[in-house]
Amino acid sequence: MTIKSAEFIKGVVSDDAILFDNIPHIAFIGRSNVGKSSVINAIVGRKKLVKSSSTPGKTREINFFLIDEKVYFVDLPGYGFAKASFTQREKIRQLILWYLTDIEVKNRKIVLIVDAKVGLTKLDLEMIDILNDNQADYIIVANKADKLKRNDRQKTVKEISKNSFGKIVYLFSAKKGEGKNDLLTAIFE
Repeated sequence: MTIKSAEFIKGVVSDDAILFDNIPHIAFIGRSNVGKSSVINAIVGRKKLVKSSSTPGKTREINFFLIDEKVYFVDLPGYGFAKASFTQREKIRQLILWYLTDIEVKNRKIVLIVDAKVGLTKLDLEMIDILNDNQADYIIVANKADKLKRNDRQKTVKEISKNSFGKIVYLFSAKKGEGKNDLLTAIFE
């Protein structure tokens, strides 16, 4: 599968018509600095569609990108560490929770991105609990797979899957594009 077009539409921080226009959402969530922007850029085949930053917590809106004129990729702010005040971090947390739990979007799938080298953190486990409590349709992507030794890959996948109630885990490398076809298939099925 190949994505032919991708364009930034808008960023939102509260109710907006884009949330309810019946276009399916594929929302990307992960800890700050897990490579969320890089994953989106890699799967759409564009280096700078989603702006990435070396400063964790830079995304402070819910950003919508129209993909092939039929689905939104929704880039949620990263959770966890952010170079911001406690008040700003709390606003980001509330924005994420609002999108994931308060808005009834039809046809929404969540792509939870974790660091393959680090594995599931306490914050990732909390996010899995939120997704499960809200019966979200989600998949788990272990980004930065290129940093794992070959013989550690299956062990990492099994460990993440075991701690996420048996979810299928997709190994991915935004840097090398490894796992792109499997991930695209999982996202759009």
